[in-house]
Amino acid sequence: MKFAYDDQAGVYAISSYGRGRILVRGAAFTRSLVVTPDRVIADWEPQHPADLRSEHFDALLGLDPQILILGTGVQQAFPSPALYRGLLERRVGIEVMDTAAACRTYNILVGEGRRVVAALIML
Repeated sequence: MKFAYDDQAGVYAISSYGRGRILVRGAAFTRSLVVTPDRVIADWEPQHPADLRSEHFDALLGLDPQILILGTGVQQAFPSPALYRGLLERRVGIEVMDTAAACRTYNILVGEGRRVVAALIML
């Protein structure tokens, strides 16, 4: 699905999502990735929600988000709260949804100027 988004200069917005493919500023990604307003981290290690570990969430904290959007593939799959305890302790919001919804939500929050990180699992 294509997204209608007024791309702000220098901001990494998601242009489209299709099962197994995300387009960010003209670049296609087919593996899990992390998107922030100022960068894309390709080939994020977890390829399935069951692969998530606390170390993944701890590394995302280093990106200084206000909110983390976790896209878990074609279906919403909630990880154990113990895995993202560090986010909660630092009062970082976390929203878990399927990857299509995560892409749409990320774009909305970027458009509002929020410090958002989207961690997107590609299934």
